[in-house]
Amino acid sequence: MTDILRQYLDLLDAQREAAYAALDGLTEAQIWQRPAPKEWCLGEILDHNYLLIGSTFPYVKAAWKVQRRRAEKYRHRPYATGIEDPYRKSTFPMWVGFLWKPRYIPKHPVPLEKLKEENRNLHRDVRAFYSDKNPDLLGNTFVYDPLFGSINLIVTLRIGIYHDQLHYDDVFKMVDSLK
Repeated sequence: MTDILRQYLDLLDAQREAAYAALDGLTEAQIWQRPAPKEWCLGEILDHNYLLIGSTFPYVKAAWKVQRRRAEKYRHRPYATGIEDPYRKSTFPMWVGFLWKPRYIPKHPVPLEKLKEENRNLHRDVRAFYSDKNPDLLGNTFVYDPLFGSINLIVTLRIGIYHDQLHYDDVFKMVDSLK
């Protein structure tokens, strides 16, 4: 595994655990309390983060399976390993979040520990997938996204990390307002 993949996977875990640590001391009621009508609560934000990576990860695995031989052929081509944070651009269409509407809501909550476990398990699977792959092949295997176009699997991972961080920042702000 290259340094950039290790850095990305460590960041995926570190930012998640920092957000979970910020939740220490909050009650389940606080986790599922919406700050305002039609605004997501902490539990919904955490579930939304799970859903985005959880829904794109099967496409990443399918792209790997289908394109691996092609990637081996082109392994010597240069590839991107990074991208500017698209979620911080004023032109990013934030309204698309509704596509990953939380499964759990204040009327039908689950324990915070269940949300944590689901996300940790998903991130463990992501780490396992990326850890044993040649980065030259990952960099030459692509998925298509309507907003980002054709992106390789390393950049796909980075975009997912940016997405999570965007919402973990929301978690930190909400926790500060509750404590």
